[in-house]
Parts: sequence; C-alpha cells; structure tokens
Amino acid sequence: MPGVIARAGGSAKRKRASEEKRPSKRARSESSEEDGQAQILLLETEIFESKKNYNNVAALIKILKTDSEDADDSVIAAISLCRVFTRFIVAGDLANKKDGSDQEAVVVKWLKERYTEYKNSLFDLLGEEGISATALALCMRLLKTEGENTRTQDYQFPSSFLTGIVQALVKPESDANARKEFSEKFVEEYDDIRFYTFEAIKRILEEAQGQTSASQIFDNILEALTTIESVPESEEELEDFYIPAPKKTKHALFSLSKHKKRAQDAWYALVTMDLSEDQRKSILRLMSNSIAPWFIKPELLMDFCTDSYNVGGSTSLLALSGLFYLIQEKNLDYPSFYQKLYLLLDSEVLHSKHRSRFLRLMDTFLSSTHLPAVLVASFVKRLSRLTLNAPPGGVVAVVPWIYNILKHHPTCTFMIHRVTRTAEGKALLESEGLADPFIMEEDDPMKTHAIDSCLWEIVMLQSHYHPNVATLAKIISEQFTKHSYNLEDFLDHSYGSMIEAELSKDVKKVPVVEYEIPKKIFTKHEEGARVEDSLLVKLWDFN
Repeated sequence: MPGVIARAGGSAKRKRASEEKRPSKRARSESSEEDGQAQILLLETEIFESKKNYNNVAALIKILKTDSEDADDSVIAAISLCRVFTRFIVAGDLANKKDGSDQEAVVVKWLKERYTEYKNSLFDLLGEEGISATALALCMRLLKTEGENTRTQDYQFPSSFLTGIVQALVKPESDANARKEFSEKFVEEYDDIRFYTFEAIKRILEEAQGQTSASQIFDNILEALTTIESVPESEEELEDFYIPAPKKTKHALFSLSKHKKRAQDAWYALVTMDLSEDQRKSILRLMSNSIAPWFIKPELLMDFCTDSYNVGGSTSLLALSGLFYLIQEKNLDYPSFYQKLYLLLDSEVLHSKHRSRFLRLMDTFLSSTHLPAVLVASFVKRLSRLTLNAPPGGVVAVVPWIYNILKHHPTCTFMIHRVTRTAEGKALLESEGLADPFIMEEDDPMKTHAIDSCLWEIVMLQSHYHPNVATLAKIISEQFTKHSYNLEDFLDHSYGSMIEAELSKDVKKVPVVEYEIPKKIFTKHEEGARVEDSLLVKLWDFN
C-alpha cells in the first residue's frame, strides 16, 4: 500500500528483495511449493501481529490472483484472506470510527478496497471447477460474518454481496456443481437466502435486459430458479435464517406475501425477456409445477401464455396447457380457450411428433362432464375427419380416444349412427342423398353443427388397408361395454412399430399358397401345352 502503510527502514527493502528472488509458481518443485504455502501462512500471521504488516493483505491477494497450474497456493491464500477479513469485520476494522484520525480513515478505505478486490477474486474462482466449492464456502462464510457484525440498524442483510455471488454463479462459464450446491445447501435451507436470491435474480435480469448476455445466462438462471422447490404455505414456515433474523416481526422476511412477491418478480423478469422458441418451451413446461405456485397474481402469466400460443406448433400446445392450469387451479377466466384449442386441430396435428402429447392434453381438457355437448361433438368430428388422411399410428390413437370421449359424454353418442326418421328425409336420402351438416372450415367449435352429423369417417376406417386399423375402428360399431381404454397403450405408435408387431406374431396355421411360374409371358404357348396364354399375349401381338 504505497504511501499509506509502509514498513520501517530497510525491512521494506528486504521484503521487496525477497519478492524479487522468489521463483515463479509454475517453476516450483514440491519443496518450493511447501515453502510457498508456509510463506502464505507467515504473511497471515504477520497481519495479526501488527497493523504495520497490513501490506501483506495485498501480497496475499496477488498470490490469489496469480495464474498457476497448481491451484493449491491460490486456495490457501483465499482461505488465509478469509480468516484475515473475518477478523477485521468482527473487530470493526472495516468501519470508520467516530473519533478516528484521518490516517485511520485512509487505512479503513484501503482495507475496504482490498476486501472488494478479494471478493471479486472469489467470484472469479466460482467459475473454476475443483475450486468453486471452496470459493463458495468462503463467500458464504464472509456473508454470514458481514450480516452478523455490520448492522447499522436492527437488521441489514448484505444483499449486494449476495447479488455478486448469484451473478457469478449464473454466468455462462460458471461451474454447475457450485450452482447446485448453492441452491441445495443455502437457498433451499434458509428463508432469508432464498428471499434475497429472488431479489438478486430480478436485479441481474433487469440489468441484462436488451443485452446479448441476457440470452447467455437464461439457462443458468432458469436452473437456479427451478431448484427452488419448497414454496412456503404459511408464515409459520418462515423460520430458518442463515443470518440472525430481525427483531421486528413486521419485517418483510416474516411476510409470506412479500416472500412470494420477490419470487414472482424474479420469475416475471425471466418470462418477459426476449425469448427464443426453445426458451419459451422450457418455461411453459415448468408453468404448473415450478412457476405458478409462486405467483400471488397468476393473471400476470396469462399474457405470456397467450403470446406463446401465437408462436404456433408445439409451443401453442404447451401454452394452452399452462392456460388450462391457470383456469382450473387459479380460477382465471379465459373464454377463448377451447376455440384456440380447436384451431390447433389442423391437417398436420396427426402427422406431428407431438401427436401423443397433444392427445394426452386433449384428454385432460375435455374430461369435464360440464362441457357443452355441441363443443365436444366438434372436437370428435374434426378429429374423425382428420383420420382419413392420417398415418396408421395416428388413427390407432384417435379411435380409442373418441371411444373414451363418447363414454364421458353420452349425449354425443347419437353421432355414432344417425337414422333419418322423417318421410321427407328418407325420400331425399333415397333420391339425392344427404350432405354432411358438419362445417369443417368453421373456427368456432360452437357453430360447426357437428352434433347434427355422424361419424361416417370411422366407418370408412373399418375398410382401412392396415388390418390393425380396420379391426380397431370396429369398436365404434359395437356395444360400448368397455368402461374406457387405456390411452397409453395406443400412443407413440408408428407405421414401423405396427409392421414390426404384425411380423412378430406367431402364425398358428401356415397359409396355403398355390402358384405357377409361367414359362412364356410375351409369346403364345405351343399347341397342346394345355396352358392358357397370358392376358398380354391376348391383347397385343409381340411377333
């Protein structure tokens, strides 16, 4: 610390001379490494002996920041500095005293600058595999010491220090193991760490908004937020604190609503980022289990789900799943939900790789017996129409699904076989035939007239070229004695898997095959051969 703290006389010169003669860390032998570690401990001891040796703090930081193939010296220097600054904080040496001199104020300022430099070095170590765990432990030790000894009022949490830790942990180059350890050992265990971690994440995202770094830290922040699973249900659960809790019971740490508000702000800052399609999907998959339980205003998620629906494809399906959760669990109103769901039933849905997920969600969305029969009939009829151009794997999944839906909504069973009862209708049927009243182009499922139609498409499937499809389609024409089909038995089938299943069947009786290889195809047989000429010879003369 030039000009602030210097050793008397030639001691400083001797120190500089010894430093110049000290070999580089890369060229050390094992014995020199031991000497280096002993030197670190000696520097630490000298700091505690006299304030005149405070320059050793800068020397230790220099060792900590020196690149080396062997990180032992850096780790030992970091641990030594942790002990040094812990003692400084406890003794109040990092705080200005009311009756202190100007020289003491300069020393305090210098020590604060070195402390900041030391913490930044620890943040850098959080990104180094193998050292990150030690660096995290030192950071949390210092955080606890600060919180316990630097109070200017009833309670003061070192939130800026925690923000620095979180910011270092969510960097793209940070160590995943350290991030996991931080979440499991500290965020999940202590309510105050979780409270201020949410606050830190919100601050980090706001600062990164509009920058390229925002997209780079997305995955790590999402991982950090997702690992926070223990959502408190009552204020009585807010009792585990890393730093002694404030004495005032009205503090925000004891408020469940404010605790959830911090979590809500952090998640909302994440979902309102400029997200890619894959990032949207990642959030939508976590909507019901990890995100919505934290929101005291779940309606904030409605706009995100609506915007995600407009992306199209499987993202729209995941968005509707999130909306359905908000409707069902949070009692939010979204009148156009089933209309948007109906619009997803296009010509590609049964050809998509997300077909199985779509049918699973459709089964959930239409499970309520309080839905109008007109609405349910539209979904059944539209899917039936789509099966006419669907692959066999899609058909074998849709037919049991329709069977189950008809069992849940018996008022729609009239669609299975509709009989013309009026004389005028019978006469028209015999003379001209009847047109299907179902309007395939209608986007509103309440206006398609599907309830007035019948499932003739399923009857057509009974003549399908694939025997499994034809057999399965016949269940609609039989009595509905089965309670329901297990949909999982029919999902995730492809044409290849169905062919493989067909070929792997045991043949009980070998089929009789009779054939004869013709001797002549393009010319007539000789007279008396008693073999009929081929059709080609009869129609064309090849001579």
